[in-house]
Amino acid sequence: MADLSTSVGKLQLRNPTMLASGILGETAELLLRVVDSGAGAVVTKSIGLEPREGHPNPTVVEMEHGLLNAVGLANPGIEIFKEEMEVATKGDVPVIGSVFGKDVDEFTKLAVKMEEFGAAAVELNLSCPHAEGLGHEIGADPKNVKEITEGVKSSLSIPVFPKLTPNVKDIVELADAAAKGGADGVVAINTVRAMAISPEARMPILANKIGGLSGTAIRPIGVRCVYEIWKEVPIPVIGVGGISSGMDALEYLMAGASAVQIGSGVWIGGPEVFASVCKEIEEFLERNGHSSLNDVLGAAHSC
Repeated sequence: MADLSTSVGKLQLRNPTMLASGILGETAELLLRVVDSGAGAVVTKSIGLEPREGHPNPTVVEMEHGLLNAVGLANPGIEIFKEEMEVATKGDVPVIGSVFGKDVDEFTKLAVKMEEFGAAAVELNLSCPHAEGLGHEIGADPKNVKEITEGVKSSLSIPVFPKLTPNVKDIVELADAAAKGGADGVVAINTVRAMAISPEARMPILANKIGGLSGTAIRPIGVRCVYEIWKEVPIPVIGVGGISSGMDALEYLMAGASAVQIGSGVWIGGPEVFASVCKEIEEFLERNGHSSLNDVLGAAHSC
C-alpha cells in the first residue's frame, strides 16, 4: 500500500487532500463530517472580526463546468465561531482557520484568535474576488501580501498560508512577497473573476454582478500557477481549483503542490470525494511502481 502522507512546511497530513475554505466549513458538524469522509485536513469558512451578511441572493450559479459565486464573505464573526472551533478541533486531522480583514491589524487579531481556538494553521484570504475593500483588492498588491504575512507570522507559532489570487498579471510575484513575509507556504488559487448574464432577463444573474468562478473550468489555470510558483519560489504550495478525481489532484501534485484543496468537487460529489480521490492516487502510485506520494511531487519539472 502506497504511503499518501505529506507535509506542507511543519503541517503533517495523513493524505494530500484538504477541504477548501467556503465549502462545508460553516459549522463544526460539517467539518467533522468531512474529516470522517477521509480528508487530510479541513479549512474553515473565512471568518472576520464582526458578523457579516454578505451579498443578497442569488449568490451562486451552477455553470456547465463549475460554479460562479458571490457570497460576499458572509460569516458569524470570530467570537461566535469560537464554539465551532472548540468542537471541530476534536477531530484527528488539522483544522486550518481561514481569516479575512482589511489590514495587518485585523488579520493579526483574527489569526491570534484562531491559534487560541486550536487551529493547526491559519490561511490568509487575500484573494476573494467579490468583496469590496477585502480579499483580491488587498492581495493583488505584493507589498500588502508581504506586510500582512509578516505581521501575522510575527504574532503566531503555527504555520501561516496566504491564499493567492489568480486575477493578476504575475502570481509568482505574490508568492515571492509571501515568502519574503515569512509564509510557511502559499495556497494557489482562489476563484477567477467572472460573470454570467441571463439573455432572457437582459441582466447579470448574480446580485453582485461579478463573482468568482471555480470548478473544472479553472483547473488548467490553477495547475499553471502552481507550476510557476514551484519553479521560481522556494516555498511549499497547496494547489486548489477544479479537483474532483485522483488524476486531477495528481496534475497539481506533479506541478509541485505538496497538498491539494477540494471545494466545488465536494459540492458536486459530496464529502465522499476525499476518499475516492485518495483511492485513485494510491492506485496510480501502485500501478506505476511508487511506494510513496513523495515519488511524484514536482515530477512535471523533470521533463
